[in-house]
Amino acid sequence: MRYDFNQIEKKWQEYWAKNQTFQAENNSDKPKYYVLDMFPYPSGAGLHVGHPLGYIASDIYARYKRHKGFNVLHPQGYDSFGLPAEQYAIQTGQHPALTTEANINRYREQLDQIGFSFDWSREVRTSEPNYYKWTQWIFIQLFDSWYDHDAEKARPISELEEIFASEGNSGVNAACDADVELFSVSQWNSFSDEKKQKLLLKYRLTYLAETEVNWCPQLGTVLANDEIVNGVSERGGYPVIRKKMTQWSMRISAYAERLLQGLNDIDWTESLKESQRNWIGKSVGALVEFKVQNSKFKIPVFTTRPDTIYGVTFMTLAPEHELVEKITTPEHKEEVEAYVQATAKRSERERMADVKTISGVFTGAYAEHPFTKEPVPIWIGDYVLAGYGTGAVMAVPCGDQRDYEFAKHFDLPIRNIFENVDISEEAFSGKEGTVISNSEFLSGLEYKAALQKAILELERIGQGKGKTNYRLRDAVFSRQRYWGEPFPVYYVDGLPKMIEKEHLPLRLPEVEKYLPTETGEPPLGNATDWAWDAEKNEVVENSKIDHKTVFPLELNTMPGWAGSSWYLFRYMDPHNEERFASEKALQYWENVDLYIGGSEHATGHLLYSRFWTNFLKDRGFLAVEEPFKKLINQGMILGTSAFVYRSEGENKFLSKNLVEGKDVQPIHADVSMVNSSDELEIEAFKKWRPEFADAEFITEDGKYIVGREVEKMSKSKYNVVNPDDICDNYGADTLRMYEMFLGPLEQAKPWNTAGITGVHNFLKKLWKLYHNEDNNLNVSEGKASADSLKSLHKTIKKVTEDIENFSFNTSVSTFMICVNELTSQKCHFREVLEPLTVLIAPYAPHIAEELWQKLGHDTSVTTATYPVYEEKYLIESTKEYPISFNGKMRFTMELPLDMSPQEIEKTVMAHEKTQQQLDGRTPKKVIIVPGKIVNIVG
Repeated sequence: MRYDFNQIEKKWQEYWAKNQTFQAENNSDKPKYYVLDMFPYPSGAGLHVGHPLGYIASDIYARYKRHKGFNVLHPQGYDSFGLPAEQYAIQTGQHPALTTEANINRYREQLDQIGFSFDWSREVRTSEPNYYKWTQWIFIQLFDSWYDHDAEKARPISELEEIFASEGNSGVNAACDADVELFSVSQWNSFSDEKKQKLLLKYRLTYLAETEVNWCPQLGTVLANDEIVNGVSERGGYPVIRKKMTQWSMRISAYAERLLQGLNDIDWTESLKESQRNWIGKSVGALVEFKVQNSKFKIPVFTTRPDTIYGVTFMTLAPEHELVEKITTPEHKEEVEAYVQATAKRSERERMADVKTISGVFTGAYAEHPFTKEPVPIWIGDYVLAGYGTGAVMAVPCGDQRDYEFAKHFDLPIRNIFENVDISEEAFSGKEGTVISNSEFLSGLEYKAALQKAILELERIGQGKGKTNYRLRDAVFSRQRYWGEPFPVYYVDGLPKMIEKEHLPLRLPEVEKYLPTETGEPPLGNATDWAWDAEKNEVVENSKIDHKTVFPLELNTMPGWAGSSWYLFRYMDPHNEERFASEKALQYWENVDLYIGGSEHATGHLLYSRFWTNFLKDRGFLAVEEPFKKLINQGMILGTSAFVYRSEGENKFLSKNLVEGKDVQPIHADVSMVNSSDELEIEAFKKWRPEFADAEFITEDGKYIVGREVEKMSKSKYNVVNPDDICDNYGADTLRMYEMFLGPLEQAKPWNTAGITGVHNFLKKLWKLYHNEDNNLNVSEGKASADSLKSLHKTIKKVTEDIENFSFNTSVSTFMICVNELTSQKCHFREVLEPLTVLIAPYAPHIAEELWQKLGHDTSVTTATYPVYEEKYLIESTKEYPISFNGKMRFTMELPLDMSPQEIEKTVMAHEKTQQQLDGRTPKKVIIVPGKIVNIVG
């Protein structure tokens, strides 16, 4: 009797592809349900067994919803622009499009082998011109919009121009640059078109600005904060410095409050919401203005504690602050410049995380205290960031730990907030009478009253006002890369102009080199045909640029998050050439009902996607405010790494149990060379890398035992398990069920290939349940026993609850129990086995399809209605009573639960085993506890 999983799985994968089994309809009477996985990037390494975890979970749920009568949209595609493909192109000279295509083909082959129910007719790729045409279109809409704080929404820029032409800008409450000056109607109308456009650029939701960025010289591009790890680039490990560049930015800060409030309306985990709240970082306080002595300059400072202003004894500016160069005195210039250069080599994350190092330099300049008019020394320190707040802090050493340590290090005064006198260095020791922290300074109504009083006083003297601040900063949107979406922008007299929708997409040009130009321009600077003819509306040779009708095009490209911020809507109508999706499709599908992906996207991707969705709703292109209703982060599948131990300074390796007390270096070994007993294939290891060819191995009884450690599954740790191997050896259904069986979906769990045989044996047992010894179907049309119906219905109940709660690991256990029970009951009845087939289909779809067909159905099991749980089959009608004699149980009897005690006693006493036990004696009494026991006391 053979369960031929390879033949079965190949057969049904071909059937699904040929019949488009999982194709969703945009017009259906069924209720809709949209299940989405986070956009995968197709790397050359392909999938390892950790990658499909979330996909399997979402696939189970999508299949379940189809059985429940929903029209399910479960699409897949590729986030196919990005730095890895470009880096490979730089190394090999191969066009990123070719490597991306090869990687996608490899991914598709693996995804199909695992049996996912994706609607491949809707596949999208961000690097396809028919996709990024609409990313470019969204960029144009952002450029043509401004944010009205009074209306709390984005509005067309044309409406802002009308307001300026009729009212000026004094009454406009907009998200805009900080340096916007007031102008009247007459002034606006007298401005040149160039000046008007420059002013409008300060209000647009995407704008050009000189920005502090993370610049990676070796990669030749700007990196986002989440692309930097420990001060170096995540890809390549190259140094990253802070640098000012003119970049496109997105005014996401305008949406800070809406993004914060929107978290209340979505079904996300509290930890995920908290990550977003922290990233947005709302603070209520005041903007305080300090005048710089003997100059025209003023330093604005945002503080949540304006009531501590009497404790200010110095100010600290970020080294990149624009005023540093202007206010530094000549005698301090050299030292300040050296400090600024050193700071540029440290990433923002590094500076934020470094709480131990105290460093700073005095500028030689002084500010004037707003109230006391005393001089306040101005320092620079790298613990202050230019992009957070105003890039300056008023230091209150007696109220802030970092300020206190800075003051102590540089021997600066520490003043009591109340008494305006110096306090001892025990200020943070917790001794009575000292101010230890802001939270202990004042509390409750006292704090609020003091805060309001301080703000009113600052407003009275014209040196401050109440303000709500957010940590969320505008997002830099330019990348100095080739393999990304081209901006639909050309420049006329240095000002950006948008290419009209009908002339999109603006396609990536061919280039010979993927590195920046010799003059430091982005890779698109290598293109020979990269100019825009504004009359013919086409790309032409650069040599034709005359700044009259032919103009230079933008050389930067968009970041990876551009295409992934809106892809969920393109899946709704991926072949539409007139809109990013039709109104009808958008109205039907609305947004994603269930989104599953990794926690590494808890802030960046999700915030950007929420921002773009908010914006598209504001402008009337969408009817929904949020992209994802429910979000689940799957945990990581960890790999079990293998280590060999090289003796320090020698090409000699010691077996695991021989290393104690020895000076050895652990080295990762490829897990494919290690068997289930942790024994290394020494000859394979020697051939693996040339430097180990002549190595000596000190073994234990002829065996080299490796060390084991659970780590992140990664190619660099050589602990990757290929899902292809699992599918080939055990089948995709085994892989699917085993990944779910490993543990709760949202927790990290180690992979152990040795444990997969248990799940595989279960599937063989399931197969056997439906077949006789000759591998022929053995299913009866008769009536199943009460026990078998009970086993089925308690399984329906438990599995349904588990799916709804995403507790897939316990479902697998429940299936195993059910099959064991049905096997012991010798159940071969259709009324049990047919519903069981449908029940297990979301988990193990291939074997379910095969069994469904063998049961006589000519349509896919996908179309079958989900089995209905009936409580009546779980209601007990009998009880197995233990029959005891003088407290010792001797045998059991199955008796109806509705029997009276008298009937129970009569039945038990008449039983032949009772008569044997009594041996003619008359019992003293018979104790009966209904539903529990019978005890005969003799």
